[in-house]
Amino acid sequence: MTDFATAADPFRRELLTHCYRMLGSLHDAEDLVQETYLRAWKAYGQFEGRSSVRTWLYRIATNVCLTALDSRTRRPLPFGLSTQGSGRDDALTQDHEIGWLEPFPTDPAAIVTERESTRLAFVAALQHLPPRQRATLILRDVLKLSAAETADELDMTVAAVNSALQRAHAQLKDLNEDSVIEPADAKPLLDRWVKAFEAKDIPAIIAMFSEDVVWEMPPYPQWYHGPDMVAWHLTNQCPAVPHGARMIPVEANGQPAYGLYLREPDGVFRPFNLQVLEIGNGRITRVSSFFDLSLFPKFGLPSTA
Repeated sequence: MTDFATAADPFRRELLTHCYRMLGSLHDAEDLVQETYLRAWKAYGQFEGRSSVRTWLYRIATNVCLTALDSRTRRPLPFGLSTQGSGRDDALTQDHEIGWLEPFPTDPAAIVTERESTRLAFVAALQHLPPRQRATLILRDVLKLSAAETADELDMTVAAVNSALQRAHAQLKDLNEDSVIEPADAKPLLDRWVKAFEAKDIPAIIAMFSEDVVWEMPPYPQWYHGPDMVAWHLTNQCPAVPHGARMIPVEANGQPAYGLYLREPDGVFRPFNLQVLEIGNGRITRVSSFFDLSLFPKFGLPSTA
């Protein structure tokens, strides 16, 4: 029989993506992939080959995730916490009691379906599903397992799988199905975004927004709706100064993203937040700025710019 590392290692990246969809956290997903491989390594001697190694690993990973979800609450984004955006009188305060949804580094060269199935809006919507419904939808709709295969993975009946999938679809029926924007298609807009943001040119920034743009900043629960409110926030609450910022492009959740660095008094540009952009109809419809600086090395971003 092939040794464990040779058989299992090729699936590590896709299992990390799978665990991220289930948990909504890159950090948790990394831990659970480690747990998956530890369990699989211990059990590999009893693996009889009745399924592929990939299917066997997914079964272990899914069950590891379901066990973890027993003791975790869903991970939201600020936009999902309330139906009304923040006003000018709302204090800007961080909330570290909430386990916030995290972004996930994706590869522009990855297949489109993989990048679409990690979009922030999709992963955020998954967090509203009960764990087994979430797992059912991912296994059926994302990984394209049959109802029988999914039932075997989750120790459910085919009827229960079909019922869970139907309820999950009903829950997600209002999810925006915008496709992934290819970097080359959005390049003119993104070039303007970087130029305007590094210059802190507020009129140029808001000219790129849709009318219903959302600006959110976990771990701040406050979020802003519409170009005018975002302009007010950037003018009055954002510490960046004209030409005091630098941006390094990455990709997160199949979406354009930037590591934002601000110049400090010693003249060095240091990490400030990670911006993830959502684009629709040629305009920026949502900016999710993540202030967890431990994410920077996960995206291959340097400690200074």
